[in-house]
Amino acid sequence: MLLQFNIEKCKVMHIGNNTDTHYYLANNSIKKEIEVSKMEKDLGVWVNNELKWSDQCGKAAGKAMSVLGVIKRTFIRLDIESFKILFNTYIRPHLEYCVQAWCPHYKKDINCLEKVQIRTTKLISNITNLPYHL
Repeated sequence: MLLQFNIEKCKVMHIGNNTDTHYYLANNSIKKEIEVSKMEKDLGVWVNNELKWSDQCGKAAGKAMSVLGVIKRTFIRLDIESFKILFNTYIRPHLEYCVQAWCPHYKKDINCLEKVQIRTTKLISNITNLPYHL
């Protein structure tokens, strides 16, 4: 017996093609159309049908910001050495996960990720007043 596809979990994404193609799966003489998806998460990276990475940048920055918020609420004061450990352990992996695949090159995506860096520098008391240039 061959492995049966779960029709409810199957999706199709058209990349770079605007043709209106429909795909169907048959299971026990029931023919069902496969759902068309515009954006999917694969191995932790969000991919859309235009192969633009704005969604991935936004979600990565959002996760990093939420972790940064937890650190800010948990620690009253942070010295540079303690913060380096926290940043490299909890925030940086969200910003760098699989970045070789979704390398941001649009200014809006880079600025989205830079906002995390700007907010990060404001947490350390010794460097709060220093300017952060983009």
